[in-house]
Amino acid sequence: MLRWVLAASSLALVACSDSVTDTDTQTPRLNSSMGWRIDAGNDLNAFFECLENEGVTLVSAHRGGPTPGFPENALETMAEVMTKIPAVMEIDVATSSDGVLYLMHDDTLERTTNGEGETNALSWAELKKLKLEDNDGRITNFAPTRFADALAWAKGRTIIQVDFKRTTKYEDVAKEIIAQNAENRVILIAYSRASARKLHSLMPNAMISLSLNSQSDLNRAVATGIPDDRILGFTGIEDPRPRLFSILNSRDVEVIFGTLGGRDSIDRAIAADGDEDRYAEIAAQGVDIIATDRPYAAHIALDDAGRAPSDGQCGIQKVGE
Repeated sequence: MLRWVLAASSLALVACSDSVTDTDTQTPRLNSSMGWRIDAGNDLNAFFECLENEGVTLVSAHRGGPTPGFPENALETMAEVMTKIPAVMEIDVATSSDGVLYLMHDDTLERTTNGEGETNALSWAELKKLKLEDNDGRITNFAPTRFADALAWAKGRTIIQVDFKRTTKYEDVAKEIIAQNAENRVILIAYSRASARKLHSLMPNAMISLSLNSQSDLNRAVATGIPDDRILGFTGIEDPRPRLFSILNSRDVEVIFGTLGGRDSIDRAIAADGDEDRYAEIAAQGVDIIATDRPYAAHIALDDAGRAPSDGQCGIQKVGE
C-alpha cells in the first residue's frame, strides 16, 4: 500500500511540474495534521539507540528531499516529505548580507532561484522576494526559507541535520538553536575534529555528525572532549564497511552512510539498475541512517524489508489518513 501511495504521489508531482506556478498544485501542508512525526524527546542519542534496538533505519533527506515542483532546501518541500514518510531533514544554512540565516546550498543564487549573485550579497528583504527553482530548473511559488522558521516548524515533527555554508558562523547558528531550545533535535555536520570540537563547545547537548574512517578516528575525536554518545559517524558514500559499522555501534556511536552524491552515486546506480533492495541490504550491515537523494525510494525498500520505522516506534508516529 505504501509503495502505491508514494508512486501515485510521485506521478502527481511530475504531472504538475509543467505548471508549477499554479498555486493549486503547490499548496504545501506546513501545518497539516496528517503525515509522520518524529519526536526524539529530550535525548537524541537514546532515540537512535531505540531505533537500533528495534532493528530499523531512518532515511535522511538530502537538501530536504526535493522532487519535481518542490525545490531543495525549502520548508514546503520538507513538509511534503513528512506527509508521506518519516525522515531526518538535512539542510544547508547560508547567511544574508544583513546576517539572517536562511536555507541555501550553493555559494551563488543562479541554480536554485530566479535571482543571481552570491548568496551573502543580498539582504533578507531582497532574498525573500526571490522564487526557488526545482531541480529541473522550473520556477516554483516558494521563497527561500529562514533557518529560524525551519527550526521552529521541525519541533515535534522531525530532526534537522545542519550543514554550514562558508558564509555562516557556527556561533550564529548556535544562538538560534539555543534560543529555540532545540539542541536535542538537531544534528550538526562537522568536516574536521577542530570543527566538531568547536560545535561541541557551543552546543554540548547537540549531536555531531563527523566523518569517521576507523576506530582511531573516533578515539581522536573523543580525545578532544566530545563524548561517544554525542557523535554520529559519517562513514562515506562509496562502499559500506560492516566492520567499521560494528565498531562504531559498539561504542554507542550511530552510523550514517551516504548513498547520495554525483553521477557515480549509489542512488544513481540503484535507480539505473532497479536494485532497490540494496537500501535494505546496506541498512542490515549496521547503518542507522541512510543519507540519500532518493528518500521515498529508500524508505519503500526499507519498509518492504521490515527495516523502516513503524507507527509508535521510539517516538515516531503517523497521524491522520
